[in-house]
Amino acid sequence: MNFQKLIFLNAPVLTAYGDFRFEPISLEAARDLVKEFSQSGKPLESAIGHTATAEILSEVLGIEIKTARIEVRQQPSDAALVFRLRSRVGEAKVLDREEMESIGYELGLLTRKD
Repeated sequence: MNFQKLIFLNAPVLTAYGDFRFEPISLEAARDLVKEFSQSGKPLESAIGHTATAEILSEVLGIEIKTARIEVRQQPSDAALVFRLRSRVGEAKVLDREEMESIGYELGLLTRKD
């Protein structure tokens, strides 16, 4: 992959108009992607707005991911690593780490072609 920035998102959200592709990524492949960006000095940007999500991602990916409630406009040169809960939660419900772990989650890779 020849992306210039890796963005961490806590939901699969389209941040701009364009031709997007969202596909599952294994934990091993996600770790390799993070390692590739870290070793090459390419930027990692967190748009993870919830502490429990940042904690889980930090642990499973082996890097510190900080909480940052920022607006992102994904560019074609950006890849986004997405944390996705396996079930929808109630309106305005903020989950703690234990609740997230019990629901379950998966990782996805969101890319933009144009």
